[in-house]
Amino acid sequence: MNKPETEKLNEWDKFSLYFKQVEVPAKTILLAEGRISRTMFFVEKGCLRTWINNDGKEITTRFFFEGDSVSSIESFRTNLPSLYSIESLEPCILKTISQQDFQNMIENAPELKKILEDHLFRRLFQSQQLLYSFLKNNPQKRYEELVEQHPHIVQRVPQHYIASYLGITSVSLSRIRNRR
Repeated sequence: MNKPETEKLNEWDKFSLYFKQVEVPAKTILLAEGRISRTMFFVEKGCLRTWINNDGKEITTRFFFEGDSVSSIESFRTNLPSLYSIESLEPCILKTISQQDFQNMIENAPELKKILEDHLFRRLFQSQQLLYSFLKNNPQKRYEELVEQHPHIVQRVPQHYIASYLGITSVSLSRIRNRR
């Protein structure tokens, strides 16, 4: 079960000295695919997406909103190139933390390991749900699940990003929406 946005942010409040606040406009690339992730982002206001480049075509993989944290965690923890890009879809207010400060924070606050473990488990579970939805559902059903489980995405995210996330074209998404 998801925690309320304010509760998710409050978990990190006691570590505020490690964080820097930044404001970024919409359409800002925060991490480019293939670069090493050196920053973790916590969304105070706005919307981010992760996406991959497939022969020049952007494929959206996730959306992040207020209270969410995002980084290319695999890259952030291993110093390997990121498999995806992170981009702002709206003007955002973000809290950021560097790799080194994050490592210091983890070493000085053992309770954070549990928070991080819970966060990683939620991300893994969400990724598995999306994968299984792609394997067993047609685009109509994937869209219906998105509307039911994440209505804020449909309300805030431009249609072409939603289509990309669902693995369909914008035209196909328009047809699906018109059938509803």
